[in-house]
Amino acid sequence: MDTHDYTARVVWTGNRGEGTRSYKRYDRTWNIETPGKPVVACSNDPVLGGDPNLHNPEDLLLTTVSACHMLWYLHFASDAGIAVHGYVDDPLGEAEVERSGKGRFTRAVLRPVITVPEGTDLETADAIHGRIHEVCFIARSVAFPIVYEARYEVAAG
Repeated sequence: MDTHDYTARVVWTGNRGEGTRSYKRYDRTWNIETPGKPVVACSNDPVLGGDPNLHNPEDLLLTTVSACHMLWYLHFASDAGIAVHGYVDDPLGEAEVERSGKGRFTRAVLRPVITVPEGTDLETADAIHGRIHEVCFIARSVAFPIVYEARYEVAAG
């Protein structure tokens, strides 16, 4: 079995000068600083006082699930001779929060709109989604179900 290592750096940026001396006196912000890549500024969920203009862990998890699915979809479509001309997903993450504050994702719904040329076998194109959960690193790693509700746009030409 081959192994792969992934690294990243998470740097807290929310110290307003007193650190965590008081719960309300620091920001829940940080940067993702992976060498050689653009910095990604983040915050926690706005419901918890985070900055709504920045990505939060829930955004990052949901988009990671979606991106992994998309990349495998494109790979399998290419293998099947299906020419994908466009792929846009508006995924939905469903979560629950207990009274104690503990939360978790209960499922992710991927809702891609996939553009293919006339003559594409849409049944074959749709069947590809069912194979992805067997190979996608992310889908195989999360503890919640991932479902898909794909739509197809057929482009002339």
